[in-house]
Amino acid sequence: MAADARDPLTAMETRTDASTRALPAPEPLPLADTSTPYDLPPPAVHGCWYPSVDPGGRYVAFICDRAGVPQLWTGPVDGEEVRLLDADPHPVTEVSWSPDGRWIAYTTAPEGGELTRVLCVRPDGTGRHLLAGGEPGTSARLGCWQHDGSAVAVTVTDSAPSGQPLPAHPGPAGASHPARRAGRDGRAVLLEPGRPRPGPAGGAGSGRTVSAEEPEARALSAYLVDPEGVAAPVLLASERGAANQRVCDISRDGRFALVYRGPRGRREALVVRTGDRVVTSTLPVADGDPWVGGFSPDAGTLWLRSDGGREHAALVAAHLDPRGHLLGTTVAAERPDCGLELLALGRDGRRAVLAWNVRGVSELETTVLTAAPPPGGGPAGVPSPRTAPAGAARTVELPHEVVTRIAPTADPDAPVVALSGSRRHPGVWWLPHGLPLRTPWSSRDEDAFPAGRTPVRPMPMSPVARDGLTLGGWYYRAPGRSPGEPAPCVLHLHGGPEEQERPVLEPLYLELLGRGLDVFAPDVRGSSGHGRSFVDADLGTGRFDAINDVADCAAHVMVRGLADPRRMAVMGRSYGGYLVMASLVWHPDLFRTGVAVCGMSDFATFFAGTEPWIAQSAAHKYGHPEHDRDLLRSLSPMSRVDALRAPVLAVHGEHDTNVPPGESEQFVRAARERGLEAELLLLRHEGHDFRRADNRRLFRRTAADWMERHLAD
Repeated sequence: MAADARDPLTAMETRTDASTRALPAPEPLPLADTSTPYDLPPPAVHGCWYPSVDPGGRYVAFICDRAGVPQLWTGPVDGEEVRLLDADPHPVTEVSWSPDGRWIAYTTAPEGGELTRVLCVRPDGTGRHLLAGGEPGTSARLGCWQHDGSAVAVTVTDSAPSGQPLPAHPGPAGASHPARRAGRDGRAVLLEPGRPRPGPAGGAGSGRTVSAEEPEARALSAYLVDPEGVAAPVLLASERGAANQRVCDISRDGRFALVYRGPRGRREALVVRTGDRVVTSTLPVADGDPWVGGFSPDAGTLWLRSDGGREHAALVAAHLDPRGHLLGTTVAAERPDCGLELLALGRDGRRAVLAWNVRGVSELETTVLTAAPPPGGGPAGVPSPRTAPAGAARTVELPHEVVTRIAPTADPDAPVVALSGSRRHPGVWWLPHGLPLRTPWSSRDEDAFPAGRTPVRPMPMSPVARDGLTLGGWYYRAPGRSPGEPAPCVLHLHGGPEEQERPVLEPLYLELLGRGLDVFAPDVRGSSGHGRSFVDADLGTGRFDAINDVADCAAHVMVRGLADPRRMAVMGRSYGGYLVMASLVWHPDLFRTGVAVCGMSDFATFFAGTEPWIAQSAAHKYGHPEHDRDLLRSLSPMSRVDALRAPVLAVHGEHDTNVPPGESEQFVRAARERGLEAELLLLRHEGHDFRRADNRRLFRRTAADWMERHLAD
């Protein structure tokens, strides 16, 4: 793997003079303390996830929904006492305990929406304050801590109101240029308006700086923020017109920052010198978990989870010179038929915990980080990668199928992990020397299922598409059904499309199975977990093939004798919701009904209404709203809505700015105008993801009632 030949720096601001202006630095805002000891017994069915461990390795900060909404909690790895640190009703999405133990930083989603903010609180619940994201229309995301705990990285983003320009951006010597618009003209987000940005020639890793004369549609600016509020924020990177940005690590000497950026399918890791914000190296990294790696203690090696030039992601060592320039890369750990899904570096920077995705099931191992000497060459001619022998690796047995998060502790052989599986709710486990111990505050396996619900272990399936591509998925058979009896079946489609169907406990499936409905959850082309070629197989006109994959998956379970051809339904959320609407109009006689959750019905209105940074990232996956307008019109369900024959239920969160509710509203309205039964369930205080327990229950029951009624004999 060599440095990426593309130039990612067309919008990266790396100057420190007055001609560069990033977003205003975050200002801490004190908030009322809302923490409380929680001695009430938790409900039997609850989830715990996203753990982060204190420096001593004995206490965990985590997200838990035992009070009905995902909130910030702490508890010991081996005790039952828990404490609620933030009782506000805004869902918590990420958590990070500082290396010095003084603070816990976390991200919340006010009203369940997409504009998040970053807060800090002391482990005893005092000192709660807002770090970033409190200004109207802005958003903030959590980055890494400095290794001494003195500051935490946050990325602040702005968002102009629909149709409104951003303020003029000053150029050199105070010159002013007309502002680029936020990208909304009533039809589509204009992702690439204006002329190319001026700047000296030079590729990635050349050590050049880039002029920031011309304003862009939006900006992301990453800062190091002192949680005490004593030191001024330090700007690490700023980028205009960006799709994504997160600071994943700061070298121990403070000289370099690892910045994760880029749109879906083209993620990159930048090595940025913190002193002058010069980007010294650029390397491709894998999609999925944004915590893609970190520096060795001496900053001579950058460890990355990368699929650059590869079918499956591997652990890659990027060798750097003292100025941060790339000398070469070696592959430290790889598997021929599966990818590295999660990478967590140990506290000492010399060990790592790796989670491999093996056909949807996680395999966990700990390994010593041993970087082989870099191959010959240098910054002027970066050589091809070679494979380095892996360090001593040890496999860790898991009690459940899927690892969703790894939290290293002071003991490299005792990580904390978040686990989920087909027979349990998400929980946090402590793995001292390979012994899996469930934390006492996580729900027990025997409590995973509500009364009257029977555990179902899914069967792996491998449908073959009409063009010969092998697909994947899992089939859930309703309890009590005889093996040879064709069943009413719900085909459920995940989002992304780069997500993957995993054998984890899905309460929606439990609800459907409890009504006597089978569930088939396939991976159509575009899904992750099957290699880079599979992920890219739906690009461009390949999306028509993805729509056909849905029909081919339905045919597969019919031919197998599992599903009743007369009682098939289709359901999905986000991109899966789009596929529901597309399947109903491309294959109108195949499904008896459909339930579309937060789906896009028309790409033109989607790009016009979504957040600008989402549009920027989505353009690579779906097509450019201007350059590919005809293709996107052809792929939009609204363009074929006259073919719709089946009744449809749409579900949406009222605060969804990822896929705005208008996408569901216009499809339901069009169905009603054609005399079809169509309903819309709009969930209050929810965004693109439904996080509140009462809303999730309402959604599941409404969808199951709809399916049960329309699939009845």
